[in-house]
Amino acid sequence: MGILVYVQMRSNMVVPNRYTFPVLIKTCTCLFTVCQVHGQVLKFGFSFDDYVISSLINVYSMYGVVGLARRVFYESLSRNVVCWTSLITAYCSHGLVDEGRKLFDQMPERSGVSWSAMISGYVRNACFSEAIELFHELKGCGDLNPNQRLLVSVLNACACSGAFVEGKRVHSYIDEQGFEYGLELGTALVYFYAKCGYVEVAEKVFHRMHDKDVMSWSAMIMGVATNGFSDLALKHFVDMEKSGIKPNAITFIGVLTACSHGGLVDEGWRFFESMSRHYGISPRIEHYGCMVDLLGRAGKIKEAEKLIDCMPIEPDAIIWGALLNGCIMHEHTELAERVGKHLIEVDPQHSGRYVILANMYATIGRWHGVSEIRRLKKERGITTVSAWSFIDIDGDVQRFIVGGKSHPQTREIYELLNLLSKELTTSNSGTLVSVDL
Repeated sequence: MGILVYVQMRSNMVVPNRYTFPVLIKTCTCLFTVCQVHGQVLKFGFSFDDYVISSLINVYSMYGVVGLARRVFYESLSRNVVCWTSLITAYCSHGLVDEGRKLFDQMPERSGVSWSAMISGYVRNACFSEAIELFHELKGCGDLNPNQRLLVSVLNACACSGAFVEGKRVHSYIDEQGFEYGLELGTALVYFYAKCGYVEVAEKVFHRMHDKDVMSWSAMIMGVATNGFSDLALKHFVDMEKSGIKPNAITFIGVLTACSHGGLVDEGWRFFESMSRHYGISPRIEHYGCMVDLLGRAGKIKEAEKLIDCMPIEPDAIIWGALLNGCIMHEHTELAERVGKHLIEVDPQHSGRYVILANMYATIGRWHGVSEIRRLKKERGITTVSAWSFIDIDGDVQRFIVGGKSHPQTREIYELLNLLSKELTTSNSGTLVSVDL
């Protein structure tokens, strides 16, 4: 419609101005139309206008043509902070976070939006420590105060990296500055505390929120569910419905996770079936994954297998992995072997699948199976990615890698680990054998 109006405008000899093109660009429904509008921008000499250029960068990024977005930026005659920020966002949106940071460092001036774009870009690309470091750099500048959107990104980075002390500092800053616990900020705080295992604090933040939407309720439900508080998660679901908020697909992932962690098979089936029947929500692959995990944990392996066979969508590696875990947990060795072999064909580059299958063979003493997995892994050039974990000690996030020797306190760590291993080993416990691949 916008293009037709523009054509009529030109047929009436009306000359476009700097306000015409940003609006027109937003109406484009395909890349070809964008290119036509871009031609009009050049024809009428608006390559000097920052907001027109910014609009072009954004729309080219939206259509995945980052090269054209970059070209528009570097060919423009004038670039303000909005143009710089638009290209940074474009880079980060397509995984080019290093390119985004280079551009950020070259900026002649930065706004709060620029800082927010770069920090959000880091978080979107799982560069959590870099996001937190850049936040420290922002605080050191002194001339800019973090806005709510930026604080949300930093809290998400702290949640995903386990930087609990740093996240608490952000929370203190929020309170000091008098920010209200709105939907975005409140939900981010709930997610942060729940992710770090502080469910009671997450509850307190949640109850301080004046307004709650489906995302904040879902964050609370998922937070308590993943921490093992299944009954509390389901209570929140009931309270959510009483408040008049309708659940969405994400809400049901939290609800089914609660049922899975609590072994609530009947309740899980009831919620799963009610999704389409009462709420008009078609189950996604994630919901099927939760159900397979629930049935597998409960030892209902045949039911889990039957559910997979009846799925209207192709099961992915996560589905098969959940079934494999259930088979191993309840010693369904024959099915575990079949599922495991299928899994390494479906997801051949995932080294962890080979390790799980080899460990299962080792546990039951089938060493020729272990040798076969080793051979297959070597033939396919699969290298095992070392597992790692982290812990926040007084604001210092310590990272541990399996078999690592580079930590300055390596000797003390292994001494304590050996002591704990001896304490955990009992004469009547079952033995799970782990092999080195």
